[in-house]
Amino acid sequence: MKQIVNEDPPIKKLIRPFQSFTQKEASGGILLLICTIAALIWANSPWKEIYFDLWHTNISINLGDYILSYSLHHWINDGLMVIFFFVVGLEIKREFLVGELSTRRKASLPVAGALGGMLFPAGIYLLFNANTEGNSGWGIPMATDIAFVIGILALLGSKVPLSIKVFITALAIADDIGAVLVIALFYTSEISFISLMIGAFFLILLIFSNASGIRSLLIYLLLGIGLWLAFLKSGIHSTVAGVILAFTIPASTRINSLRFLTEGKKLLEDFDNAGEEGESTLTNEERLNIVQELENNCEEVMTPLQRFESGLHSWVSFFIMPLFAFANAGIDLSGDILSSVTNFVSLGIITGLFFGKQLGIFFFSWLSIKFGLAEKPDGVSWKIIYASGILAGVGFTMSLFIANLAFGESELLNISKAGILTGSLISGIIGFIILKSFLKEKV
Repeated sequence: MKQIVNEDPPIKKLIRPFQSFTQKEASGGILLLICTIAALIWANSPWKEIYFDLWHTNISINLGDYILSYSLHHWINDGLMVIFFFVVGLEIKREFLVGELSTRRKASLPVAGALGGMLFPAGIYLLFNANTEGNSGWGIPMATDIAFVIGILALLGSKVPLSIKVFITALAIADDIGAVLVIALFYTSEISFISLMIGAFFLILLIFSNASGIRSLLIYLLLGIGLWLAFLKSGIHSTVAGVILAFTIPASTRINSLRFLTEGKKLLEDFDNAGEEGESTLTNEERLNIVQELENNCEEVMTPLQRFESGLHSWVSFFIMPLFAFANAGIDLSGDILSSVTNFVSLGIITGLFFGKQLGIFFFSWLSIKFGLAEKPDGVSWKIIYASGILAGVGFTMSLFIANLAFGESELLNISKAGILTGSLISGIIGFIILKSFLKEKV
């Protein structure tokens, strides 16, 4: 008698990928926090010189006459973080194609909220630091750290409706778009047009590969490395190459789901008829060929974009971002902590992250709904939108990244890090408390 298998309802199938994503982000956020604490402890221990010297260790790679020689810190921030920005670019492209940014109606609210959440913090920062040596840090409080925000939401458990997670995630992704544009347009050194021309050549090859139907991940990987090397020498920050590369990755399947299902059923029947139950494919060449054909079909029913994103997401969440935090979050607190936190640069970041984010996101969200440009998602009240704005004040990863671009090795870098950690901590704790209290009320 054929066994009856209960299938999941359509809505569960629809939200499962998003739930898997948020679970990974939540776990990555916890690991990010652990690495941040570890960096602070080591940077203030008797062995702190080892910590700071470690990141200044020089690493060189020789490719004939072409030499890449940078510190370990530089390799992490300009090398590994390119992969982080590549995954961010893949997520942005996916959201534009099929996600919460795929239609004007869907995108209007998170984009409006993200725009307000960038303009208000930058404006508040400049109120403290206009016409001072710290004015270049205006981009620092504009960013939102999606890993930490999703991690905080995970602490609230099942009390958080899916619609709220979708809204906050879409908001953070829209915020990432703004951060990438800010880095590309405003945190750029002297331009090398020769390097840019070389980069343009690799970009043309990538676009041609996409248009020609090439789906080999290796081809895009090799061309992407060439694009990164060109940007590394161009004066435009190399991480921008990661986002540009992401937008050239194909997002179409070679076979559709119906063909995959039909061929898959036939291949499984052929597999069953080709041998005995329990027989290893090692001793049955026909079965091995069928399995390989199934594997090829699995790859062809997935887009290269999906394959890259699923393959790299865990590496970014559980290795690259924690390592970045470990290398960048260490601050020597042996000096006058109070003067660091009360410095205008630090105060601009703290007030920008905490007050600027919540006010900007709420006000611009309200305006977009008031004028009919967007609609409020089901299950998301104005109180929830306001609490989400507070949580968005957890800047951390992107804020630390922009701080490095703004201040380099100057003393203002440590001061800005103190502001980022303080502002993110305040936003995270207060945002958690307020959101938890609002969730107890009827939405």
